Amino acid sequence: MKHTLSVLVENKPGVLARIAGLFSRRGFNIETLAVGPTEKPDFSRMTLVVEAKSHQLEQVTKQLHKLINVVKISDLDPRESIGRELVLIKITADVGTRAQIMEIVDIFRAKIVDVAKETLIIEATGTEDKIKALEDLLKPHGIRELVRSGRVSLARGIKVAD
Repeated sequence: MKHTLSVLVENKPGVLARIAGLFSRRGFNIETLAVGPTEKPDFSRMTLVVEAKSHQLEQVTKQLHKLINVVKISDLDPRESIGRELVLIKITADVGTRAQIMEIVDIFRAKIVDVAKETLIIEATGTEDKIKALEDLLKPHGIRELVRSGRVSLARGIKVAD
């Protein structure tokens, strides 16, 4: 089962490496990882998506709590949180295909953020499924480059993950 962990950490050098190392030593693959500062500059929030059984994840969470720079860990329930990814896609686009590509972009409420003679760069945000569906529709046009952020998530309502 996929789990989304929100990990509040002190914003200090080496914290990311220690946390990634802990997952690696336990044999877990981190599917996505996003890290950035929070509303408090002394802290960063790491959002990790991992495939794990609940009891395995519990063991890793206990080990994470032992790391001195970890402040709080939340396993975000997808029904009680909002999660999004960002994707940038550079796609081959000539005069004959631009209109069709622009139509796809509009349907997905994405944006064209760069136009060159033979390419477009498209920016989109959404769920993993939405991003995958957009990729699938653009693939026949020739994706030259693609980069996806990891999932970022927050708990719904007044509940605070930190």
